Amino acid sequence: GGLVMLFPFAWMVSTSLKPDRELFVTPPQLIPEPLTPQNYGRVAETFPVGRFVLNSLVVAGFSTSLQILTSAMAAYGFARLQFRGRDVLFLVYLVTLMVPLQVTIVPLFVEMRILGLVNTYPGLIVPTIASAFGTFLLRQAILSLPRDFEEAAFIDGASHWTVFRRIVLPLSRPALAAFGIFAFMASWNSFLWPLVVISSQDLMTLPVGLSNLHGRYETAWNLVMAGATISVIPIMAVYVTAQKHVIRGVALSGLKG
Repeated sequence: GGLVMLFPFAWMVSTSLKPDRELFVTPPQLIPEPLTPQNYGRVAETFPVGRFVLNSLVVAGFSTSLQILTSAMAAYGFARLQFRGRDVLFLVYLVTLMVPLQVTIVPLFVEMRILGLVNTYPGLIVPTIASAFGTFLLRQAILSLPRDFEEAAFIDGASHWTVFRRIVLPLSRPALAAFGIFAFMASWNSFLWPLVVISSQDLMTLPVGLSNLHGRYETAWNLVMAGATISVIPIMAVYVTAQKHVIRGVALSGLKG
């Protein structure tokens, strides 16, 4: 099963190292002959890949940080605070997961235009600062935490904000790391919204910028795969760094089934 999952990535790297004449050779070869690492240089010469990567890092970094903050606060409210209509409100919040982006993209673009955020970094980031999935994931993690430390803190005069900041967040680090990976991957791979809201090449994220590698009449697939390989490297690095936290966070959040 692991080999089946890894084969498309191996084929992507293999194609990125093939010369033009070897792209459609029959039968296809997994190991390119000869190796052509110059394809990566051709991609860098054709488009400002460094700028695209920087834009994606800025957008993904801010989007992920804000999603973690808003989702953690909302999750604490739904898990620990008692108020009328809490469960109904949480259910309504989860229903938004069934609404696809394509349904809201037109009114969202009109809203960004009215606010003057079209073709700006805030226009890319603001619509992504809240996450119903993140709220659900972190709420499940907070519900699994023992209340003993929180009750002791309340007896000592701590407020909800103190309990949230000094007790709940440190104990929820595995779930926060897991959601951070999911949020970073979603933001890094986002294509439709950046395509709609950004028109300047200086603000394009990596997926949108690399889409320009597709030609009108023909496509240099070795260059496309070289760009795709570049886009995968940061996600792999982030995931490998936080792999233990991701596995533990998913297990503690109740999504392991």
